Amino acid sequence: MARISDSGVNLAVLGATGQVGMVMRSILAERKFPVKDLRFLASAHSAGTVLEWEGHQITVEDVAKADLSGIDIAIFSAGGSTSKQWAPKFAQAGAFVVDNSSAWRMNKDVPLVVSEVNPDDLDVIPKKIVANPNCSTMAIMPEMKALDTAFGLTRLIASTYQAVSGAGRNGVLQLKNEATAAIEQGADKLVFSGDAIDFPEPTKVVRTIAFDAVPFIGDIVDDGSEETDEEQKLRNESRKILHLPDLPASCTCVRIPVFTAHGMSVNAEFSKDVTPDEARAVLSKAPGVVVTDIPTPLMAAGKDPSFVGRIRQDQAVPGKKGLSMFITNDNLRKGAALNAIQIAEIIADKHFDVKA
Repeated sequence: MARISDSGVNLAVLGATGQVGMVMRSILAERKFPVKDLRFLASAHSAGTVLEWEGHQITVEDVAKADLSGIDIAIFSAGGSTSKQWAPKFAQAGAFVVDNSSAWRMNKDVPLVVSEVNPDDLDVIPKKIVANPNCSTMAIMPEMKALDTAFGLTRLIASTYQAVSGAGRNGVLQLKNEATAAIEQGADKLVFSGDAIDFPEPTKVVRTIAFDAVPFIGDIVDDGSEETDEEQKLRNESRKILHLPDLPASCTCVRIPVFTAHGMSVNAEFSKDVTPDEARAVLSKAPGVVVTDIPTPLMAAGKDPSFVGRIRQDQAVPGKKGLSMFITNDNLRKGAALNAIQIAEIIADKHFDVKA
């Protein structure tokens, strides 16, 4: 534990040494989060590591041995099984838990929140647990909320183009190692044959990812739909966040050879007519959204907003009730770390009367 100031909230970060945890530590400092005491926790494997934060040396604690009392807000980025085990224990000890995993997202008593979209869902937190949405869902919610409010969203189709950092550090290393092998062997030979390069065996993404695209993320759901759980997350989470429980939605999730920032091709239908210019006017005022001409992952990497562009009339929808667009967003930053911290800021304000 480190005493940071004489005011603010007692904050803990579980999973502080991981890929998202690193980004969280940086954003906490950038946003000058109102911290009184700060604790970093992790598994026994990382316990004892000393992390520097704003001039303070903080020793990572083993969560299994830690005294959980006195924590006001705990931000989790440690995986679903860890969250299922520890979130109730932190809550029982008195902390509000902001969880980054999928463990609690669809629990009816757990708010699922995008900070710009449904902050009022944090007024009442029955289990003292709040869920952070999946990174792909996160990227499109600010746009869909603004457009739904203005024009009435009735149907959503999305194809995601997801970066390898969404598969963790091992996904990043797989792309790096495969790309290196291809360059060394003459990657341009792939113009003529996909077998021209002797790639290393995949270690995280299920197929070779360098110079390729893999339309499979997650696990096939055992419900006969032949969808993956990643694809169902976008539909189910969008319904909950937008308060549209019957929204028809379909998603195809694709992993692409990009290190960070997801892209989403979105086709949205509405109950009212809408033109691209009208949509741009609405989106230009939406919090957390930047309207641009050609949004790309490199544009979004390291940035806070979702970038939306290529907005055009959907020619497959009768009249003017459909739009097509492309959205990009940093999956590590807003897609995980930033939104969790923004949720914590709202909780600090609503439940501790501490302004972030």
